[in-house]
Amino acid sequence: MLVEVNGVELCVETFGDPADPPVLLIGITMESWPDELCAALAGRYVVRYDLRDTGQSTYVDPDKPTYTLRDLVTDASELLTALELGRAHVAGLGVGGFVAQLLALDHPDQVASLTLVSTRPVAPGRVDRDLPDHDPEVMKQLFGRPQPDWTDRDSVIDYMTGSAALLGGSAGFDEQDARATAGQIFDRSRRTAKAQRASHLGTAFAAIDCRPRWRNRLPEITAPTLVIHGDEDPFFPHGNGKAVATEIPSATLLTLPGTGAGLPRPTWPTVGEALANVSA
Repeated sequence: MLVEVNGVELCVETFGDPADPPVLLIGITMESWPDELCAALAGRYVVRYDLRDTGQSTYVDPDKPTYTLRDLVTDASELLTALELGRAHVAGLGVGGFVAQLLALDHPDQVASLTLVSTRPVAPGRVDRDLPDHDPEVMKQLFGRPQPDWTDRDSVIDYMTGSAALLGGSAGFDEQDARATAGQIFDRSRRTAKAQRASHLGTAFAAIDCRPRWRNRLPEITAPTLVIHGDEDPFFPHGNGKAVATEIPSATLLTLPGTGAGLPRPTWPTVGEALANVSA
């Protein structure tokens, strides 16, 4: 369904009974959070959505966004209000973790608990000196490849499956899952090259204004916080998760052995149980 918030329409999908405790999942598109993991959160009302310029939400131009990171935070806040969810358990994955951190900081009365997966406490660009940056060898392989034809389904699936293999870690890559997810994202997104690239890669985050910094504000977060991070994540290396967990008071760090970026299938039982516990 489409929900109008903050002057845009966000495409939203829900799982479970609206009377159950709400869980808001934030990624790039709703497929950032696997269907089976969402369905496994029994006893929770799970809400996931496409960010602006991705999936089936309002699309203008992800290469030249006129909105800021704070607008994406307002989108999430107004979505909670529009769906009458009150205080929700909020989880952010990857760059969705930026939105989740700021939602907890700027709208603390809407966040019952916070889960941050494969993310970091600083915006795109140069990292702080004490934080590990992207693995240079993996980045060279990841971005040194020829770009796919973003309007061709098979080309995009092959490319994104190759990306998943590079980012997945020693225990985390499943080719069948990677191909299925890429196909789902392709089928739900607009067929222009820009739209497909943004939906698969979240390219708008390289162009939006993310100021001001928020890392120095992390100690203000009062919501119970769980940080989940793979110990082989080459994109946002594990030290980023450790920093987030250290700087948010009373946060707990759950390290996923042999896992790279994201939430591959082998992690779902552990992550599902952890999400259920923090949202109890």
